[in-house]
Amino acid sequence: MSAQRLSTLDFREMKQKGEKITMVTAYDHPTAQLVDEAGVETILVGDSLGMVVLGYEDTLSVTIEDMIHHSKAVVRGSERAFVIVDMPFLTYQVTVEDALRNAGRIIQSTGAQGVKLEGGGEVVEAVSAITRAGIPVVGHLGLTPQSAGQLGGFKVQGKDPRVAREMIEDALALEDAGMFMLVLECVPRQLAALITSRLSVPVIGIGAGKECDGQVLVFHDVMGIYTGKRPKFVKQYAQARDEMEKGIKEYISEVRSGLFPEEKHTFSMNEEDLSRAME
Repeated sequence: MSAQRLSTLDFREMKQKGEKITMVTAYDHPTAQLVDEAGVETILVGDSLGMVVLGYEDTLSVTIEDMIHHSKAVVRGSERAFVIVDMPFLTYQVTVEDALRNAGRIIQSTGAQGVKLEGGGEVVEAVSAITRAGIPVVGHLGLTPQSAGQLGGFKVQGKDPRVAREMIEDALALEDAGMFMLVLECVPRQLAALITSRLSVPVIGIGAGKECDGQVLVFHDVMGIYTGKRPKFVKQYAQARDEMEKGIKEYISEVRSGLFPEEKHTFSMNEEDLSRAME
């Protein structure tokens, strides 16, 4: 029997009790199984799959078809974790109607439990419409990768008092619009702590300090698989890529030397039957 998935009410209760929430990205069935069985509460199918899985240069190239394809596999591979899907670039920024339609398509097609949108005041109406339709929404403030170019690159956001004030106002507006969780990325820990204390919904940090209600990291960063630039806020908990490369090299060596396959890896047939087959 499948385990019961966590709900938005569970996360609100965890915040009230001071229990930390863990979130890890996943983009396929086996990874989802692994992190779900390990005990994470939330799985994010992030548009970071563009860089770490699909080989794109940024998240802007990720399509809704990409997100749906990978999210379906993640949902099938998980049982308890709450699965959140990033809405990709231009699927919610053009009109509120587009945002609602695309959010609905993602949920209907994948079976995921919620969607995530980047942005502040400019997406409040979209968040409100999506939540009114019964779809849980996660907000995302600070460094928002889809608009990194406009923000001046991948830099810490919120050090300037005006920007910090806007971020606080955006967070409160998103909460009023119905979001059930907020991701803060690359934000000074003092500002993240203030926003976390002001909101009744959980705040998940990535490069935003330990005062947040939880943390999120990209699976390939956690496991030491991704070879691209590693941000300051990333901590590697394993060197899986080294082990994987070692295994592949050993396989190549044994095939070339004739050590693999051994007798135990092969099948055989009766010699008499073989003779008959040759008649």
